[in-house]
Amino acid sequence: MKRHPRHATVQPVAQGADVGSLLLGRLHGGTGWAWGARALGCLRRKDHRTPPPCSRSPQPPGLLRLTRFRTRVASARAQVQPEVEELEPALSGLGQQVTEKHELGRLQYSLDYDFQSGQLLVGILQAKGLAALDLGGSSDPYVRVYLLPDKRRRHETKVHRQTLNPHFGENFAFKVPYVELGGRVLVMAVYDFDRFSRNDAIGEVRVPMSSVDLGRPVLAWRELQAAPREEQDKLGDICFSLRYVPTAGKLTVIVLEAKNLKKMDVGGLSDPYVKVHLLQGGKKVRKKKTTIKKNTLNPYYNEAFSFEVPCDQVQNVQVELTVLDYDKLGKNEAIGRVAVGAAAGGAGLRHWADMLANPRRPIAQWHSLRPLDRVRPLPAP
Repeated sequence: MKRHPRHATVQPVAQGADVGSLLLGRLHGGTGWAWGARALGCLRRKDHRTPPPCSRSPQPPGLLRLTRFRTRVASARAQVQPEVEELEPALSGLGQQVTEKHELGRLQYSLDYDFQSGQLLVGILQAKGLAALDLGGSSDPYVRVYLLPDKRRRHETKVHRQTLNPHFGENFAFKVPYVELGGRVLVMAVYDFDRFSRNDAIGEVRVPMSSVDLGRPVLAWRELQAAPREEQDKLGDICFSLRYVPTAGKLTVIVLEAKNLKKMDVGGLSDPYVKVHLLQGGKKVRKKKTTIKKNTLNPYYNEAFSFEVPCDQVQNVQVELTVLDYDKLGKNEAIGRVAVGAAAGGAGLRHWADMLANPRRPIAQWHSLRPLDRVRPLPAP
């Protein structure tokens, strides 16, 4: 059952003209789920999940989407190479409903290799009969795609709300020399999105690239397998809200709480605090930090920090939150970091886009901490 963060005190939302369209021109009209102080009150219910009626915000222009690949695959369907395990008598067509024995569901994907550009082209097409992880008997699925052993370079589809049979129709590219492709493993992991808790893994498909003949396009259905257990070195999660007031050019970050932080002290606890950096052009221009919480792995802060960000610069900045363990005698050691902004990916981009879609309203979300070297830097303009 999904866990919600504790209630945070938020001032009533100011009323004013809607200038969301002004800010979202570069994000192609993304929508998000806004909520204010009254909506935050629902977080006290531990046994109830309130699914937000929004879709994942669209990707910024910088994120690669290959429309050429979609056309190429569509024209090559007559030459599609099915995988051996797809030749099952029970499945007479690619779009046939999944049978009851497939508890986690099935995923349809396509593969191709562009020898001219040296890119592996991956299409996430649709899923059928996904497992229901929400209390209402549904899920909010999305797919995370990456090539092992490199988990840092990954793509994510949009979130599809309240469905067990999503149609994704999205394409991604990985620049990998063909001679190195045989040693890689393609992972397509399906998750159930939850703003107020860790996203639950529904299942995944792993494709060793050494077993795929990329001489022609591949189109296949695969049954989802249970995802492996989470790594033992998980760093923890942090919940914070973002609020932007365009007329005042004011960005407010409220650090709410963190949970399940990595043990840093000899006694099995930590003394965590959070640094909040505002970056522009990849450089840190402002820094603020929370108070230190002694001897805890689940600190509660509810501390707000504001930055001046003009409306014409909101797409060029990034916010980084770093959780550190305070040490009176030695150097404070970083536990993990989270980055949000128009140049961030995955949850960081979703959160930023939801904030821009709902000006003057605080948008809160949980994020998983990542090692410092795995946070995508904001490129210089």
